[in-house]
Amino acid sequence: MINSKRLEHYKKLMRLDKPIGIMLLLWPTLWGLWLAAQGMPDLIILSIFILGTILMRSAGCVINDYADRHIDLHVNRTKYRPITTGVVSPKEALSLCAGLSFCAFLLVLNLNFLTITLSFCALFLATSYPYTKRFFSMPQAYLGIAFSFGIPMAFAAQTNDIPLIAWLLVIANLLWVIAYDTEYAMVDKADDLKIGIKTSAITFGRFDVAGVILCHIIFITLMFYIGQIQNLGVAYYLSLVSALGLIIYQYHLIHNRDPNNCFKAFLHNNWVGAIIFFGIALDYFIKLTS
Repeated sequence: MINSKRLEHYKKLMRLDKPIGIMLLLWPTLWGLWLAAQGMPDLIILSIFILGTILMRSAGCVINDYADRHIDLHVNRTKYRPITTGVVSPKEALSLCAGLSFCAFLLVLNLNFLTITLSFCALFLATSYPYTKRFFSMPQAYLGIAFSFGIPMAFAAQTNDIPLIAWLLVIANLLWVIAYDTEYAMVDKADDLKIGIKTSAITFGRFDVAGVILCHIIFITLMFYIGQIQNLGVAYYLSLVSALGLIIYQYHLIHNRDPNNCFKAFLHNNWVGAIIFFGIALDYFIKLTS
């Protein structure tokens, strides 16, 4: 029997007390699902993707902490995580990750063959990402692919096809992920330089702020183009304008590279994802009810 204290350790290991990662993974998945279904997603598919996102983001956090258990000791922000402090063993963490992934796979089995096939790619990306920061100068780009994979899966589940628009949305979201995860990496830049970890914040060097803003601008531009292709209306474009306003605010947070403000900017991206989703949903709602 697992006691309440142990459950609390597992909760922290899965970052359920910090749901920002779940939301940043969920918003683009919902963009894809609403676009694929033209505003009328299947409720069972919607439920599966919401639950699957929670499970796979939790599994990703667990495997990330397992992979970084020796590195996290040397980073101020992460040195008190459950595996690093020893309250959860590495073996327990692997078992928990496997259990979460298996539960997610059981959900996917209710979908079509194309979506099931894509789920194996999603699992590989989620479990391999933590190791990319050892050798890849832009692990945020790899994370962007992993965090975008819910989009083709959503199209596949809803339509049994992955059209070009889905891949354009993947590219747009990948750039958004690079932008916000670079802000996140700017928080730990000093520690990462000491221990030799590779991040986009380090790779961009003195152009880190410019890199974030450029990725955000291309992201918004691509989202505008996607709206043109999908014949979306005023509600959607107003959401993009609002998102751009939020991004300008993020620039004011990060331009001095203060770690606390960089972390605030990272968290602020939840509102960017949310407002774009509500723009898509509202636009289709207006079309369907008019």
